[in-house]
Amino acid sequence: MEQAKWADRTAESIMERTPRLYEDKGYNGKWSYDYGVILKGFERLWRLTGDQRYWQYIQKNMDYFIGEDGSIRGYSPLEYNIDHLNNGKLLFGLYRETGEMKYKQAAALLRSQLDHHPRTSEGAFWHKQIYPYQIWLDGLYMGAPFYLEYTLSFEEGSQTDDVTRQFILCEKHTKDKKTGLLYHAWDEKRVQPWCDPETGLSPNFWGRSLGWYVMALADVLELLPRDHKDRAELTRIFGETLTALRGYQDRDSGVWYQVVDKGGRKGNYLEASATSMIIYAIAKGMRLGLLGGEWQSTLDWAYAGLIAEFVLETKQGWINLNKTCQVAGLGGEERRDGTYAYYISEPIITNDQKGLGAFLLACTEYEYAQQR
Repeated sequence: MEQAKWADRTAESIMERTPRLYEDKGYNGKWSYDYGVILKGFERLWRLTGDQRYWQYIQKNMDYFIGEDGSIRGYSPLEYNIDHLNNGKLLFGLYRETGEMKYKQAAALLRSQLDHHPRTSEGAFWHKQIYPYQIWLDGLYMGAPFYLEYTLSFEEGSQTDDVTRQFILCEKHTKDKKTGLLYHAWDEKRVQPWCDPETGLSPNFWGRSLGWYVMALADVLELLPRDHKDRAELTRIFGETLTALRGYQDRDSGVWYQVVDKGGRKGNYLEASATSMIIYAIAKGMRLGLLGGEWQSTLDWAYAGLIAEFVLETKQGWINLNKTCQVAGLGGEERRDGTYAYYISEPIITNDQKGLGAFLLACTEYEYAQQR
């Protein structure tokens, strides 16, 4: 295989097909976490290749939202939505490269949300104000890497313990002792219609939520100081969660299912975003020395399956990523109940932004590791 074939070609396809991410179908210019997933892939690819077009794509898409005074179009801290922090991860690089204060001010605005963001009794951030007393695995990716990079960059690391605590509390409350997998969400008050009234847990292991969680751990462990008191604990959580996921890798394709532990059940399907996220976490974990060489065969098998199962090339040479769950959550007006039937009922789409972003991240980590 030509080195970096899929990473570069995917980036080219995204830039040609969607020059302005916020104008993609369904986004209508809103401040959405999806952009941050794609743009982190572009950032990694830019750092590896030096191709300025990738950097320009990041800046062009972020500058639509970031005002000269550091304001952010469409963002309100008072929504207390942890998803809204994800795009802030791009602001650090933009500030370092340009020196423009607007990027630092925008990051500070996002950081200010966490000063008042509601928490569980133990200090874990609620997923959103509209989802009270709930920890969702998704939220760790959205908030923790941004929080850590901010406190290390501008606060002398004063809040690092608060970042690591989020992962420790999440594992404490969502981990299933039998499988080692983590449930999608936990309700501290045990009142949500989707939760077990005794444990507070949602009823299923959703692939992408686990993917968000292991990606978040990989990104945080990359930044976390070597001598931090919780580093060994987060490394343990990272390794054990990936080991549990390895046990549910599909035997035929090497990839993962929408509902991770129910591969043979009617209606379940192999899912692209979860697979991409898990591959990214494994590849990055190996690069950082968090995982040993025994993971190489797992990674190679999964990556080959990712390309074979989900990628389709168009006549124009564009890369399409198929079989991504459009969205899945719990509660709200949609009455999302977390059942198996619910997770397989959500739309399955092609070229979903968060799916493409995770795919780009996975390809970049894997293919450039092969070069090295």
